[in-house]
Amino acid sequence: MADISTYPGLRHLRGAPTVHIRHIRKGEVVHEGTGLSFWFRPRTAVLSEVPVDDRELPMLFHARTGDYQDVTVQLTVTYRCTDPETATSRIDFSIDPDTGTWRRDPLSQIANTLTESTQQHALEVLATLDLDTAIRTGVERVKQQVAENLTADHIGLRITDVRVVAIRPDADMEKALQTTVRERVQQEADKATYERRAIAVERERAIGENELQNQIELAKREELLVVQRGANALRKAEDHARASRVADDAKAESIRKLAEAEAAGEKARLDAYREVPQSTLLALAAKELAGNLPEIGSITLTPDLVQPILQRLAR
Repeated sequence: MADISTYPGLRHLRGAPTVHIRHIRKGEVVHEGTGLSFWFRPRTAVLSEVPVDDRELPMLFHARTGDYQDVTVQLTVTYRCTDPETATSRIDFSIDPDTGTWRRDPLSQIANTLTESTQQHALEVLATLDLDTAIRTGVERVKQQVAENLTADHIGLRITDVRVVAIRPDADMEKALQTTVRERVQQEADKATYERRAIAVERERAIGENELQNQIELAKREELLVVQRGANALRKAEDHARASRVADDAKAESIRKLAEAEAAGEKARLDAYREVPQSTLLALAAKELAGNLPEIGSITLTPDLVQPILQRLAR
């Protein structure tokens, strides 16, 4: 907004670097440009003020996709006035010479024009897409379509940027899509869980089979060990029996030889006694008997004992 100072019969206007001022008097341009400062008579001056800085125009509108689903498009268009002369000839940018305010609302007119044109290009793109494609790739497609086709040269404006913020379905459809995505993600999570459990079960089975195989191998080795121990015990028993038999045979042979020696000695002694008189043998026997009798301290002879001996002596 221009800064206008009031004086009797005169006015002083002081512009800004981002505002283009156009001063016409009697159909001729007296002052035109940005950052101007000049005096003028309010009764003969026609003033226009056109902003030449970048302006952002946010938009929020509804559209329908190719599968008849409603979506909400949120985007922002940035524009600026590059031809103030054309803009003032197409849109009323005149200001009051006393207050410096616009007599009309030119920015609303610009906003309506750009909004309708932007919606037209966005609707053309979305009408060829289904809901899923519009949600996934519609932002880039709408931005490209609007940036390439949206023009405002006829009103002296230039589109400098187009930003599509979001394309969203209605609340119920969005909830349904979220539910579908959640279910798919949950199914994938369940699948991953089942696969992990299957892998764990497979590993447990492999471990169990390995343990069973180890037990079988251990049992086989224990069987071999028992057989080997039995064979060793049998061999030891056979060796012990063989040794005992050899010892018994040796002992028997020794006893036999000793008996044979004793028998030979007895035979030799008997052969020696065969030629000896009987009285001598009796004497030797008595001597041998006397030598083997225990020591006698005293002896008691009774008539019953002496009588047979005396009778034998008498005979």
